[in-house]
Amino acid sequence: MSASTEANPAHDRAALRERAEQHLRELVGSPDAKLREDQWTAIEALVADRRRALVVQRTGWGKSAVYFVATALLRAAGSGPTVIVSPLLALMRNQIAAAARAGVRATTVNSTNADDWRQIYASIADGEVDVLLVSPERLNNPEFRDEVLPRLAASAGLLVIDEAHCISDWGHDFRPDYRRIRTMLADLPAGIPVLATTATANERVTRDVAEQLSRDVLVLRGNLDRTSLHLGVVALENQAARLAWLADHLREFPGSGIIYCLTVAATQDVADYLRSQGFPVAAYSGQTEQTERLAAEEDLLHNRVKALVATSALGMGFDKPDLGWVVNLGAPASPIAYYQQVGRAGRGTDRATVVLLPGREDKDVWDYFGSLAFPPEHEVRETLRVLAAHDGPMSTAVLETYVPLRRTRLEMMLKVLDVDGAVRRVRGGWTSTGEPWAYDAERYQRVQETRRVEQQAMLDYLTTSECRMVYLRRALDDSDAAPCGRCDNCGGLALSADTDEASLSAATDRLSRPGVPVETRKMWPTGMAAMGVELKGKIPAGEQAEPGRAIARLTDLGWGNQLRELFRAPDGELPVPLRRALVQVLDAWKFGSGVPEGIVYFGSLTHGRLVAHVAHGLSRYAKIPVLTSFSVVGEAGSGEGAMNSAQRLRVVADRYVLEDPAAVRGRAVLLVDDRVGTGWTLTVGARVLRRAGADAVYPLVLAAES
Repeated sequence: MSASTEANPAHDRAALRERAEQHLRELVGSPDAKLREDQWTAIEALVADRRRALVVQRTGWGKSAVYFVATALLRAAGSGPTVIVSPLLALMRNQIAAAARAGVRATTVNSTNADDWRQIYASIADGEVDVLLVSPERLNNPEFRDEVLPRLAASAGLLVIDEAHCISDWGHDFRPDYRRIRTMLADLPAGIPVLATTATANERVTRDVAEQLSRDVLVLRGNLDRTSLHLGVVALENQAARLAWLADHLREFPGSGIIYCLTVAATQDVADYLRSQGFPVAAYSGQTEQTERLAAEEDLLHNRVKALVATSALGMGFDKPDLGWVVNLGAPASPIAYYQQVGRAGRGTDRATVVLLPGREDKDVWDYFGSLAFPPEHEVRETLRVLAAHDGPMSTAVLETYVPLRRTRLEMMLKVLDVDGAVRRVRGGWTSTGEPWAYDAERYQRVQETRRVEQQAMLDYLTTSECRMVYLRRALDDSDAAPCGRCDNCGGLALSADTDEASLSAATDRLSRPGVPVETRKMWPTGMAAMGVELKGKIPAGEQAEPGRAIARLTDLGWGNQLRELFRAPDGELPVPLRRALVQVLDAWKFGSGVPEGIVYFGSLTHGRLVAHVAHGLSRYAKIPVLTSFSVVGEAGSGEGAMNSAQRLRVVADRYVLEDPAAVRGRAVLLVDDRVGTGWTLTVGARVLRRAGADAVYPLVLAAES
């Protein structure tokens, strides 16, 4: 890397600032643009002094301008390309477009452009790329980590860590992959500047990130007030009222906006309802196909939709300066996460309306996501033992046949262990490093306690009588917070809780309409033979179940609440409202291979009375007999509901015995159970029934877990 031509004399730094502001004007397209003092301080530290800096500033302040202007100056001085670690594709696309305006050549390496990687690496080597954006996950891709990253680290002119709160497991959006940046920082040659940026870091997170940056870090922490935001809360009786409120008041909001939901299922339900009320909206989540996500983002950017109904997947870095409003249908789990989401609005407008519509089910959703936290020590140790005993790498799919963790939680744990040096990701999966590893129970407990404190702070936000912006800024340890004069508590925003009777009726009808599909399994998991279960490959068509039905998902806005209450209650009969819902599902079902001629149900150690009551009640209603049932063999192990797919299959593969196989021969069967999670109980039951001669098997359950 070339030595900086911008030495220390004051006149050189004045000239440097002039050139920096010229680049800024090109970036923002304004001949009058000038750098904020903190922007200049950061650029000066990076370019003239080659320091490390952490910038904590509100959304819309201009953090990206700092690293694009610094890049232009460093490249002119002969430095290598800037590497930006960025968490979201949407953020990357916006940044590439912004860089082009400043004459900075930017590109990205991510999962959607794998065919271009070789050419991109060649362009970097030839000096044709000024900025490379990579995801944190890419840092541990074996090829990228071993072949590309060392060259980049040696030749980079600047390393930028965007959304740097993700580095800290005290942050609201901690991501294990971000912790790999610690290793990257340690491997950087001396003299390569580093910039970390975020809009959502309290003092604890700021200290944690600064410690990880080390080496005399310059911390620039600004005022987090957002003068365009008008914050308010509307507390309504139930989900139907919240949907009706949206239908009645959405037209009052200027332009287009974002409706945030806590779950994927909620985005689909809300979008479906609003479309039925004439609003052009689209659902958006991490499960949305990439092409659909791109199209949805473009539609929002160009105001072709009134709103995207989104999970937090549409969050950090999505840049639409004229976004006029944000509504949260359900409260995020912390004021810090909430500030991050509402920060999408009003970045380039004088006024933006922000409304929170809390729900009774919010805490249930928080608890569910909290259950995905780092596993207890004995499960981690067992994973390490299995990896150490195995000859060669193990894929995640094979590893989960040995440990009782669901795929998402297992992958998260492996990423943490990788960063800690206990395991390593290689071609073909994961291997043990054999290095000693300590379970930091005290730290994990402190993190969990922090989460509980944050959740209570979010609940208190709903009922506070003080200025809402002051409340959020204080949650982020912004010491200069003063009443904003703009929120509902300050008198600057008036929000009505009224809903039109017709809208409420339509919303109630939509939410009270039961029935969601239950997809059946078509393939056995890999690696079952290692568990003593001789099932592999595709499930023969003659042993499969037909598509099934459930009243609702446990996460649904409508029937989800009643179902969650049902499973929290002692075992007993199905309540009358849910009986009616189940009958509606049955009546609306279009059976494909023949109408059911009999019912078979699963015995249950936890809801035996409930399942039997459902089966015999359906028998009386549909006037078809209960043919037989599955009996439970053995005892249920603790925590089996939290198992991964392969482990669950191992448990249920020989748990149930069909009492009277001859009773189902030549009949189409309705297979009844209480709920479906991984789907393996229904799959195994259908296989037994089909092998006993059943013509077709239709699973019917009360609830789907997701």
